[in-house]
Formats: sequence, structure tokens, C-alpha cells
Amino acid sequence: MAKQPQGLSEPQIYNVLKTVNYPGYSRDIVSFGMVQDVQITGQDVRVTLQLSSNQEEVAAQLRRATEAALSRLPGAGGVSVDVRLKEQAPAGAPQNRNPFANAEALPGVQNIIAVASGKGGVGKSTVATNLAVALGISGLRAGLLDADIYGPSIPLMMGVDKKPEIDSSNRILPFVNHGIKMQSLGFFLGENAPVIWRGPMVMKAVQQLLKDTHWGELDVLVIDLPPGTGDVQLTLTQTVPLTGAILVTTPQDLALLDVKKAAEMFKQVQTPLLGIVENMSFFVCPDCGTATEIFRRGGGQKESERLGTPLLGRIPLDTAICDTGDTGQPIVLSQPNTQAAEEFIKIAATVTEVLSRGTGGPAPVKIIN
Repeated sequence: MAKQPQGLSEPQIYNVLKTVNYPGYSRDIVSFGMVQDVQITGQDVRVTLQLSSNQEEVAAQLRRATEAALSRLPGAGGVSVDVRLKEQAPAGAPQNRNPFANAEALPGVQNIIAVASGKGGVGKSTVATNLAVALGISGLRAGLLDADIYGPSIPLMMGVDKKPEIDSSNRILPFVNHGIKMQSLGFFLGENAPVIWRGPMVMKAVQQLLKDTHWGELDVLVIDLPPGTGDVQLTLTQTVPLTGAILVTTPQDLALLDVKKAAEMFKQVQTPLLGIVENMSFFVCPDCGTATEIFRRGGGQKESERLGTPLLGRIPLDTAICDTGDTGQPIVLSQPNTQAAEEFIKIAATVTEVLSRGTGGPAPVKIIN
């Protein structure tokens, strides 16, 4: 290596690279293990990045961002950034250094579905809960994981208020209610205990809830994610291979804007979108039966068409959904003849059909007769 000018060193280069985040995430390319090589020749800097995907758009974004960051480094002359796609990894290159290369299937779990949203308050947990119960009613062995670390709501919605037990192999036993195996950080916390954690603690909690729970044999595990595209989403995609994701939105433009961000995140981590659920789509007057679309019309349909993914269903704004959730009796179970319950059951049937024919993820779900 040529003599380096004073003040230009490899640690400096890495410090600059730590300011470059992977597109759509709050973590940098160094912590992801993407930086494969750094060369300093005189005042020239050459950096090689290795991706775990073949997405040229992501590679182009990273190249531009890395070049811009390095160009601002005092003392740097020429800057060259080589971004290699997955298929371009050289023979003998270190393996499993990339963000999504270490995901391992959960033993006994055939399919994992993430229920996500770009923003909070759209009813994502309600959709996840009723979807899991509806899948169970249809005959599938279903589980439900509450990965909303900062605001766990599954214990309330599923009617369980107990502390978990540990089996002889030191694994956490999931609770079973309404025929669904479930796990949540909320089971370990007091009712009013806040979660005041930094990112690494949150990521560790998600991994433990996933891998330290004795799920047994499941056809499908539904995971209720927190809103946004942060540490929990990233940890999940790095820890287990997802069969697909369902995005929940309301019809208004603000919610749809955040859906686009969530959809782009799942695209970048190569997780198939199973479809969109439009929640709070309309309100039906209990007296006259007139349907009023309070939050505009057709937003979910337009977004599904833009993304090329199905609109799985439109859930009405119904006080019964809230009431049954607060009492731990999901509406698909306690009021199956309501319009809302029928819509959830239809969504579950569509998801089951998609899983049965495969999505390019883990093994298709096995339908129980």
C-alpha cells in the first residue's frame, strides 16, 4: 500500500462509512458487514461493498451515497466505490456477512407472515389478531407473535393476562387461546410498564421471542409488527425467512404515503407482498344502513394496483371490532356473522390460497383436511 498522507487512515474511512445507511433503514453499511475492502493509495480511496441481493437500484443508491460521503472527507482525492451484487461475489469471499444472509427457518413453522403498516393507528394489530384466529378457524395450526415491542396489544386482544412458563429445555411456552399459540413481550411486563429501550435491546427481544419460544408444529405464524420501517422490521428479516407480508392502511393519503415506504422496505429485503388490507374503509349507519366512506374512497385499491399486489379486503369502521378486541374475543370468533368478521374470514381464505400454491418463500402451507 502506498504511503498515506497525514490524516487519511483506514479508521477515518470506516468512520465516514458509518454515516451511510442502508436504504430504508437506520443502520449503516459497516454494522451490516457490507464493507468488504478499503484501499488507500496516496490521496485516493477505493471501497468495495458486497450486497446480499441483486437489486441494481439499491446498489446505485449505495454507490452514490458512499461516494458523496467519502468526497467530503478532508484529504481525500479520487474516490471509487465498487458495489457488488449477490451474484458477483468472488470465489472464496467471506460468507454470511450481509444483512439478510443469516436468516434461519423456525423449526416446525411452515410459513411466517408479517402484518405491517407504514404508520400507527391504522388497526394493524386488529388485523393480525383476527387474521390469525380466522386462519385457525379454517383448520390451520396458527400462531401469533406480538413484535410491537413498545406497544404490545396482543395479550389484551386475545384475552390472556398471565406470566409465561419455561419448559425443561429452558424454552418459553406460548399461551394458547381461541386455538392460537401466542407470544408477546406484554406477557413479561406489568400492565403499565413502559419499554424504554435502545435499538440493540429491542432487536435482542425480538430474536428471543421468535427463537426461544417453543412454537411446536405450525402451518403459519402471523407476526404483528410495530409501525414504520425500523429496528424490529430489520431484525425480523435478518432472523427468519418471511413467506410474505401484508400491509394495513386506511384510505387517506397520509396513510397511503407511509404504505409506499413500507412496501419499498419489503421489496429491498426481498419479501413478497401478499396484499393490502384497507381498514376503516367505510362506516355503515346502524339505523338506515347507509355506507359512508369517512376517510375517502379507493385509496387501498389504487395503491394495490400501483404495487401490483392484491387488495385482500376492506374492513368497515365498526365499534364491534373495538369492543371485541378490548374484551379479548376477536370479532371473527365472537360475532362471525357481522360484515367485519366476514371480511376478515375472506382475507384469511385468500391468504390460505396464496400460501397453498407457494410464494417463492419457505415451503407452502399444508392444508389440514
